[in-house]
Amino acid sequence: MNNPASLKNKTIIITGAAQGVGKALMDCAIEMGACVSAVDINESALNESLDQYTNSQAAGFVGDITSEAFMESVINGTVEAFGDINGLLNNAGIVRASMITDMSREQWQAVIDVNLTGAFICLQAVGRVLVEKARNGNPNPGSIVNVSSEAGRRGTVGQINYGAAKSGVLGLTMSAAREWSRHNINVNSVCYGLVETAMTETIRQEKFRDRYLDNIPLHRFSTPEDVAPATCFFLSDAASYITGQHVGISGGFHISS
Repeated sequence: MNNPASLKNKTIIITGAAQGVGKALMDCAIEMGACVSAVDINESALNESLDQYTNSQAAGFVGDITSEAFMESVINGTVEAFGDINGLLNNAGIVRASMITDMSREQWQAVIDVNLTGAFICLQAVGRVLVEKARNGNPNPGSIVNVSSEAGRRGTVGQINYGAAKSGVLGLTMSAAREWSRHNINVNSVCYGLVETAMTETIRQEKFRDRYLDNIPLHRFSTPEDVAPATCFFLSDAASYITGQHVGISGGFHISS
């Protein structure tokens, strides 16, 4: 019997794939059977992450996801390398922390540009491919998973730019799910809480640690390896009747008071 949660014979584009959650997503997708196009702006980190894989398992693309021309080159390069595109893990993101009254326009815009506009550009680029496959008669063109955050559902302190962008990603998800449902394209989002990566190092320090842990019912921070399998599941055939959903992978953070 075939495993419906497998990603065998699927090609997935993963943004922000060089380190942290993105690296765990790449490792998990490949372990589940997928071929991966790994996208990141950090060339040295991306090359290091790809060292363990063969050209038949993964291909790397270095560039800025806010560039439509770059994402078009990713699309073309992926098709050339693997012959098809079946999904997107829309993961790339940055942080520029500051309290509201101190935040500069540059800090605000940098996060919006990458975390929201960049997410849209990636969604649009891959979506065009999947819609075209559907119009050409493919009954199962593919799936998209947008990485949002509990900050986008609950708000956050000291990162209004990040919270606003991730809330916007939820809107991208619902709108794309509605528009592309007629093509049988699934679009969902996952909302992470505090994942142990370099991006969250400051708020996991002793000064803030207990305050945040008290808001997580499972009372521990997640690791990239905790969140990757559930995220990749939404690209599998087992999730073919799930679309327009925001799923918290956060240890219950969204239900805490």
